[in-house]
Amino acid sequence: MSRTDETPDAPQRRGFLRGLGLAAVATPAVAAGPAGPQHSPRSDTVPAGQARKESEAEKRAPRYRETPHVQTFYRTNRF
Repeated sequence: MSRTDETPDAPQRRGFLRGLGLAAVATPAVAAGPAGPQHSPRSDTVPAGQARKESEAEKRAPRYRETPHVQTFYRTNRF
């Protein structure tokens, strides 16, 4: 279509399409909210002052255990 064939409502249509493009970019930014960490309390957390401290014996205790289901995993995946 050449410039001479344009209808008078073409500029309005372009403005509308520009607005749609701007809305598509702005909507996710607004929905995400303010940047930065959100400190909403979770129901399964313990406040830092009330957290149980790990004893020296617990710090040195072995944490990894090769349980039967882990052995089965190793056997089936050839580790």
